[in-house]
Amino acid sequence: MIWLRSAIFSVLLVLAVVLYGIPISLLGRFLSPVSLNRLARSWARSVLWLLKLICGLGYRVDGIERLPSEPGIVLCKHQSAWETIALRAILPLSQTWVLKRELVRLPVFGWALAVYEPIAIDRAAGRRAMKQLLDQGRRALQEGRWVIIFPEGTRVALGERKAYGIGGALLAERSGRPVVPIAHNAGVFWGRRSLLKRPGVIELKIGAPIPAGDRGATEINREAERWIEETVAELPTHPG
Repeated sequence: MIWLRSAIFSVLLVLAVVLYGIPISLLGRFLSPVSLNRLARSWARSVLWLLKLICGLGYRVDGIERLPSEPGIVLCKHQSAWETIALRAILPLSQTWVLKRELVRLPVFGWALAVYEPIAIDRAAGRRAMKQLLDQGRRALQEGRWVIIFPEGTRVALGERKAYGIGGALLAERSGRPVVPIAHNAGVFWGRRSLLKRPGVIELKIGAPIPAGDRGATEINREAERWIEETVAELPTHPG
């Protein structure tokens, strides 16, 4: 039954991408940033509703009140596709995502994604990619947009971890904006590259903002990594 429900949800997810993605890619340039972001939030909330309805997989957020009033840099654990949907629904409306450049080349989804002007990084570009992140990230923050980063750079299997890239922390140091760490256990229910979506409740926790102050990027990054990994280790590791 889990396989069947997961397959039905996957089909509806593709349909939702098409139903939202084609109009956004064709008409997005004529819409205001607020309207575009509302469409993205509507898509994300619709998908999360379908996930709950079909697969019995919901979520609970702890710490939303900790979000600072000014836009900051979100560093989030990356375990599954779930958080790429959920953060659009949970976090403030205006967002800019740091992602690999290949994603904006995908049919329909990538075309719509490009309308939102993400920071699309060529991961083989080295220093040029870092400069792009810093330049476009500071511009996004100044324009009132939150910058969303998965510091491990890719989805990591449950119970594993990768080195945290320093780009988000360096952006905090250069911009003076705070880092907001986010931990969750989505990988327990929706595994990395897995079709299965197991029923249950994903726990997502938002940590206290880490101010840039006079601290360097290495210290900021280390503090964010420590909080995220320690918090993930405390979350349930089995469905139910």
